[in-house]
Amino acid sequence: MSAVSIAGKADWLGDEALQRLLAALSADGEEARIAGGAVRNALLGMPVTDIDIATTTVPDETERRAQAAGFRTVPTGKEHGTVTVIADGRPHEVTTLRADVETDGRHARVVFGRDWKRDAERRDFTINGLYADADGTVVDLVGGIADLEARNLRFIGDAETRIREDYLRILRFFRFFAWYGSGRPDAEGIKACARLKGDLGRLSAERVWSELKKLLSAPDPSRALLWMRQTGVLTAVLPESEKWGIDAIHGLVSAERDLGWAVDPMLRLEAIVPPDPVRMKALAERLKLSNAEAARLESWAFAPPPEHGMGEGVFARLLYHADLRGVEDRLLLSLASARTRAVHENAALAEAGGYSRLLKYLAGWKRPEFPVKGGDLLELGAPAGKALGDTLRKLESEWVEGGFRDDRGALLRRAAELLKESSA
Repeated sequence: MSAVSIAGKADWLGDEALQRLLAALSADGEEARIAGGAVRNALLGMPVTDIDIATTTVPDETERRAQAAGFRTVPTGKEHGTVTVIADGRPHEVTTLRADVETDGRHARVVFGRDWKRDAERRDFTINGLYADADGTVVDLVGGIADLEARNLRFIGDAETRIREDYLRILRFFRFFAWYGSGRPDAEGIKACARLKGDLGRLSAERVWSELKKLLSAPDPSRALLWMRQTGVLTAVLPESEKWGIDAIHGLVSAERDLGWAVDPMLRLEAIVPPDPVRMKALAERLKLSNAEAARLESWAFAPPPEHGMGEGVFARLLYHADLRGVEDRLLLSLASARTRAVHENAALAEAGGYSRLLKYLAGWKRPEFPVKGGDLLELGAPAGKALGDTLRKLESEWVEGGFRDDRGALLRRAAELLKESSA
């Protein structure tokens, strides 16, 4: 049987700078190979963003050889064996073969070595334990090719041992299952994740949210989320979802596929948590979401849910007072839900049509600018203070309720009437 190779499946393998780097690291009895995700994705015909390299050279020697070959180096994680080499403008993480000598569930103390099998066995999953030589020949020391062909996500060695080395691997198990798995998850992996989920609290919020966001970015994360819920892992990291449920995810994924929506991890998050402003604020703080992510979650939670039969005039008044992104997210989720129910409910077809109509209207809507300012009322003789503010708000309210039709002249005449009434 011929050897498995990524040659012909990975255009980047022929990159001159990459080949020159591999040659420099492999000279004089040393070895260097492409490692991990780049090999996995090339075999699957999926995009490759990062090309990492494993080598027998120790970090100082890695730097010396790379610089001698004309590359710039950055000691990004030199104490752990990793040097970043910039080859033709592209960064490559080059890591010395390692073995763990001590782990605490978050960090590991490693020793450098020359044993490729031992290096592979310290990785998390078999499909991530693959290497490729410079000519593309795949080196599989942990059974990763067979698991990749079967779309079987499996821990290398004992699942519980791998997780105790780094509890983030619980979340990575479900994330990689969402991206690469099929059928039922590996039984031993599921059991180990369920047993050790209580230790997820030892992880930093940033690491937890990073994994959740990557999982929610998968083409279809619904099956992974189902298994996370059944094992209790989802409740451990996202307790807001416990009584709300994850059923809406499947319909959202279908809408994305059928209607050409871009995959949006934030919208998918909103699909599985309640639109409760207080709880969403707490969620954003707990997981340390970015300011933009937290603002979007808050906007969605506060946004009024539009009714599918709402007329354009009523909808425009709603939009004037609301955050548009929050309303859009509400409409997208409502449309996805209605499309799911329309399979069995005729009335849901009308709902879906209504939400589609409102989304189209929203896409072309621009908030009109109220043409009267406080200074205009001062010129009309209004005294500064609370009365002026009250009059301005009442005037604006009437303008909105009137469908934004009155021009500046009409509004100023109405303002004069209001001021006269207030002084009587």
